[in-house]
Amino acid sequence: MTDVPQPRPTARDVACGIVLGLDPAAPPWPRPGASPTAGPDAQPAPLVALERAVLPALCRPPCLVSFSGGVDSSLVLAIAARVARREGLPDPVPVTWRFTDAPRAEESPWQHRVIDELGLGRQWQILQAGEDLDLVGPVAARLLDRYGPLHPPNRHLHLPIVELAQGGALLTGVGGDQILAGWRRRPGSMRARLGRLRSRLRAGVRHREPDPFPWLHPQAAREVRRAFLAEQRAEPHRLAERIGWHLRRRDLTLTRASLAAIATDHDVLTVTPLLDDGFAAALAAHQGHLRSPSRRELLASIADAELPPLVVAPRRKATFDEVFFRAATREFLRSWHGTGVDESLVDVAALRREWSGWPVNPRTAALVQHAWLAARPVPTPRPPSAP
Repeated sequence: MTDVPQPRPTARDVACGIVLGLDPAAPPWPRPGASPTAGPDAQPAPLVALERAVLPALCRPPCLVSFSGGVDSSLVLAIAARVARREGLPDPVPVTWRFTDAPRAEESPWQHRVIDELGLGRQWQILQAGEDLDLVGPVAARLLDRYGPLHPPNRHLHLPIVELAQGGALLTGVGGDQILAGWRRRPGSMRARLGRLRSRLRAGVRHREPDPFPWLHPQAAREVRRAFLAEQRAEPHRLAERIGWHLRRRDLTLTRASLAAIATDHDVLTVTPLLDDGFAAALAAHQGHLRSPSRRELLASIADAELPPLVVAPRRKATFDEVFFRAATREFLRSWHGTGVDESLVDVAALRREWSGWPVNPRTAALVQHAWLAARPVPTPRPPSAP
């Protein structure tokens, strides 16, 4: 197993549940060898760049694809299947989690439609999870005992998939939420916003946003809110700059590093095509002039009528809080003694109130794991066996 130092979330990242800021160690954008400013004629089409990005994984079978049925994983799976068949390589193996008692995470209708469209039913592997993937459940416990807390807190979701890929490769759709969408919401029209303001004034209601971090000390909460708003404002509108900005954010640095650490321990090559430098450069060269393009626009441009329309069709985005906040977390929070959190940032009494109800705020997921690890008995070393 690797002992390479693992990038870790800071105390503030853990306390507020958001990783903010740019990674000072991230290479500058554009990356060496990538020239998105050279113009579209000097770069392949984004679809071609994605095909090149998935090829190393396909050349190291078994090549598994973490497939949820969402747009990003469907795009990666479709491209992998297309390249494998063109190059005479084994088909990629889609691997999908199915969850009990988590209706908002339900994506099986889209999963079946995509799998049928791509003709990958025989390769498809479906993993079943009930309580297994709780934040402090059996799968998370294996990961936390080995690596300590990682970002994101739901990283253990990929541990069984990586184990299945032992000696091969794993493709994921990580990065789609940033490179293809970002987090900026298109504001409503000025007329609509003024109308809402007039309605509140007529009703005598003063609009006040709820505190997004009620478990933090007031000063810490104010600092985090200011940093969060500043980062939202800093996200560029123009796509080329936005891509480069996201590729240097600490959030993605930690996300990629945690998956790579687990994969390395299992001799698995991990490839995240949507974060590939070649794809980023191609997308910036061909579409980088656009300002705040929608995900639908970018996906249609990338597919370029070469992929089945179903693959990039809009769909409801699933949420997975019900998967990770289960009985094990609830039981631990009931018995929590107030230890294992940074009390210079976290108001223990306020956090206890936050955790007294159900469901709890998903932004406290990292705090749950830190507190659970602090309360976990240190394993007793086993005595050497007798000769």
